[in-house]
Order: sequence, then C-alpha cells, then structure tokens
Amino acid sequence: MPYPRLIPCLDIGAGRVVKCVRFEDRRDIGDPVELAAAYSDGGADELVLLDIEATVEGRSTLLGVVRRVADSISIPFTVGGGLRTLEDAAAMVESGADRVSLNSAAISSPELITELAKRYGSQAVVVAIDAKGGAVYSHAGTRPTGLDAAAWARRAEDCGAGEILLTSIDADGTRAGYDMPLTRLVAGAVSVPVIASGGAGTAEHVAEVLRVADAALVASIVHDDPARLPQLRQAVSACGVALRPDARGAARV
Repeated sequence: MPYPRLIPCLDIGAGRVVKCVRFEDRRDIGDPVELAAAYSDGGADELVLLDIEATVEGRSTLLGVVRRVADSISIPFTVGGGLRTLEDAAAMVESGADRVSLNSAAISSPELITELAKRYGSQAVVVAIDAKGGAVYSHAGTRPTGLDAAAWARRAEDCGAGEILLTSIDADGTRAGYDMPLTRLVAGAVSVPVIASGGAGTAEHVAEVLRVADAALVASIVHDDPARLPQLRQAVSACGVALRPDARGAARV
C-alpha cells in the first residue's frame, strides 16, 4: 500500500508565493523557487504549484516559474492555474511538471480531462475541487457552480482523473484543522487518491486527515518556517501515521 504523502503547496500570485485565509486576505510569503528547493531538500514527498490569478485574469500559468522550479528540485510536482487546453497542459509538462491540475476548465469542459488522460495517462491528471459547504466553486472560489463536491469528484474520476485535490474554502488558511466531513465524503465517493487541502495547523491535524485521505497539502503550517518541514514529518510519524522512509530505511526526519 502506498505511503501517505505530505505535500507543500505554493500558491503563486504576481510571481510570488502568497497565503490567504478562506481565499482572501493575501500576504506575501516569498520566492517560489527558493521555497520549492527548501521543501525538496527538507523531505517533501511532492510539491503543488497553483497560479491563483491565472484563471481569473484569463491567462496561462507562468512558464518561467515552472521551469525554474523544475531545475531546482528533485521531487515530483503538480502545476495548476489557467490551464484551459491540451496545449496549455503540454507546455507545463514540457517545462518540467510531472502532473497538471485542472479546476475551472474541468468544470466547463469535462472532456478535457479525458483528452489529457489519453495523452499523458490518468496518473498525470489531477482535478482540483474548491468546495464550501459541500458545494463546488470555480475561478479561485469566486463562482458557485451548483455542483456537489462528491458527485463532481465521481464524474471527474469517470472522465479519467487520476487524483482529486480537494480544498475546503471554509477551512483554508485557518489552521483549525482539515474539513474532515467533506474529506470523508469525497474520499468515500471515489477510488482514486484524494489530496486533502485547507486547515492544517498541527501535526495532529495532518495525521488525522491522512487516516482518510491519501495525501495532505500543507501551506501556512510550514510557510512561516520552511525549515520546520522535517520536524513536521517526524511529529506526524509520532502520531502513528507512517510516512515514506528514506533510502536508509528510516522515516525522514
């Protein structure tokens, strides 16, 4: 059985890593390349880069940032934000991304999920779902879609998604814990891996969600002190959740 994954998330706005609370109240965190390298060196299993302005601004993700990150890390990473076509996704893959994440484009054009899965394999296609009160929102959480999160996750899987990235807008940036009812609902609705996002404040929060989801996205809990990531891994393991061992056979700490 695969080990659960701990995945730092870099939300990028205007070329900088930013952090919000419930998708609002943005604050600057730092340079995405420097942070990506620090997390790669610190034991992250993967990274997620999300250009949170691209869809709203009607542009593609910043390719230059993606290329620089690819050159600076040694772990897989997923890129999302502003991907609307096969060509957009191809540009990300050619720039070094291992997976692409679709959100608003998947909602408006579910066939794009299928097309990408046929070209790159389902394992390279992530469908991101931003949900509030169990309902799906698009365009960086600004537009209600009328979709139910669990039902949309099932359809995305049927279309070829290999993974679901589930973000609770209600919990995002609060450090009060993940939205466990939402996570359980969506994880129980699909057979593909689910990445839980939004609300991590302690190692106990991360361990709790990893008993339900396949991976935990972390941001605020590590962004203020990126060097804390190895200690977070150790603390999660101490809570009884076995993370991936390193080459020496011991949990990364």
